[in-house]
This record gives sequence, structure tokens and C-alpha cells, in this order.
Amino acid sequence: MAERTGGGWRLNLLLEVDRLLLTAGLALVIFVGFMLFAVAVDPSLQSELSSADTVETMFSTMISVLVTGATLVVTINQLVLSQENGPLGDQRKRMSDAMDFRTYSRDLLGGVVPADPSAFLRALIEEVERRAEAVDRVVADSDDDELEAQVGEFIDSIHGNAQAVEDELEGSSFGTFDVLSAALDFNYSWKIYQVERLSSDFEDELDEGQRRAFDDLRTSLAMFGPAREHIKTLYFEWALVDLSQYIIYAVVPALVVAGGMLGFVGGETFGSARFLGLPVVTWVVGVAFTITLIPFLVFLSYILRIATIAKRTLAIGPLILRDSQR
Repeated sequence: MAERTGGGWRLNLLLEVDRLLLTAGLALVIFVGFMLFAVAVDPSLQSELSSADTVETMFSTMISVLVTGATLVVTINQLVLSQENGPLGDQRKRMSDAMDFRTYSRDLLGGVVPADPSAFLRALIEEVERRAEAVDRVVADSDDDELEAQVGEFIDSIHGNAQAVEDELEGSSFGTFDVLSAALDFNYSWKIYQVERLSSDFEDELDEGQRRAFDDLRTSLAMFGPAREHIKTLYFEWALVDLSQYIIYAVVPALVVAGGMLGFVGGETFGSARFLGLPVVTWVVGVAFTITLIPFLVFLSYILRIATIAKRTLAIGPLILRDSQR
């Protein structure tokens, strides 16, 4: 996906980097920025603390924000879990739809459907490869050199993309981003369009067997779309629950730090003590301010990934929304 879109390091930062590591990086950036600001401005933070209620204003506001944020987390959990709750009829419908999808997958794959998400996606991609090879074999008998050339190039691109995605899926487990990351790398929409284009452009040159081979390949590619969307939905729910848990874990120490700063720290708390040339109180306020922001930074890091995925998977089927893929 990064090669298709030219995202490079930016896309890796938004999607691939561990969310807790990204949170730590954002916290470090904020702490360094705060300290640089404290050094650059005049009058100094120490003198401001001595002459005004800066600490009280700053951390009383942070306490209000943290409590509000914790309430928001509860709301997020309710929204996510509300999809899993419902009367018996709704649960029966969900189960029926899931089993219908599994039955169709079994007919497509010709065997037992893997229960593991990564193995299921890998089986679908392997089926796409098998049907692509079938297209290549039947087209090899054609007398049209242009048809053979275009189909050969298309089949080679399928094999290259499929092998790369299968390698990514190997050993990946659901709950991490690895499974969905690999699924995003398989651009099935563009492949469906190419099948339709080739079938239309060479309609007069194709015999019945070749048309059937193209239709079979198109069917296997179309099956990958809802499979990926289903796994994407499950990942979103999983990630939002993780997000809620991590925010709750971060809110408690952040509230303790904010309350401690509000109740016990002022401009004269550490006197004239200095560390690395700066007043100790500046370091303390900077660290405390950063800690109280960690719940928000956790929220930010997860939402950046979820929003990026959602934007890149808005359409299902052969609709190409991004210029880089046209």
C-alpha cells in the first residue's frame, strides 16, 4: 500500500508504528516543546508560579478534562459493545449471516474454511492465485498476441502482490494490526476492474472457457472484499476496546499527578534548586503536564490509525477513490 500511495514514512507512522510507542513519542515531543518554551520566554516559569496561580489554573483544568475524558471512554465502550448486545432474534440473524458467508466461502475454497482470520485471508488469496493461473493457461491457447501480453502482465502482478501479502499474513495473529495491514496491501478493487476491462476489451476474442475462467477469477476477488471489511470491522471494535482500557489505565495516575500538583506544588516548593541549569520546579511542572496529557495522546494515536484505515477503505468493490491507484 505504501508503494502504491507513496506514503513512505508518514504512512508507516500513521499505521505501522506501535500505538504505545507512538504515544511515548508524542509525549516526548510535548515535554521537549514545553521545556524549550519555558527556557525561551521571559519572565521565567518560576517567577510566574511565584506571582500567579499558574499551577492551580493549569492542573484544575486538567482534572476537569481527565474526568470528562473518562466519561467519554465509557460512552465509546457503550457504542462498541451495543453492537454485540441485542435480543435473541438479532443474535440469530447475526449467526445466520455469518454461517451463510462461511458456506459460500466453503463452496469457493472447496474445503474446510479456516477459523483464524489470517489463515482465512491467506486461503482466499491462494484461491485467487489458482484461478489466475487457470486464466493464464486458457489464454495461452489464444491466437491474439495482445491478449496474451496483457493477461500475462496482469497475472504476474497478481502473483507478485499475492506472494507479498501471504508472507505478511504468515504467523500474524488477530488483535495486532498485522492481519489488517496485510489485507490492506492486497488491492483487490483494482484487480476486479482489470478483469472486467480485459473481458470487455477482448470480448470478441474470448471463447466460452476463457470467459468462464475470467468470471471465476472475478468471483474470488469479489469474495475478498467483504472478508476484508468484516475483519476490518472486528479490528476496529478490538482497537476501540483496547483504547478504552488504556485510557482508563492512564487516567488514574494522571489524576493523582494533577491532584498532587494542585495541592502541594507552588512557586516556592523547591526553592532555588536547579537541575541541568533550570529550576527544578520547571522540570516538575513539565513532567506533570506531560503525564496528564497521556490519556489524550493515547486517544490521538489510536484515532490516527483508525481514521487513516477508514479513509483508505471507504469504497468496497471496484471503485478507485485515490489518484495514486488510477
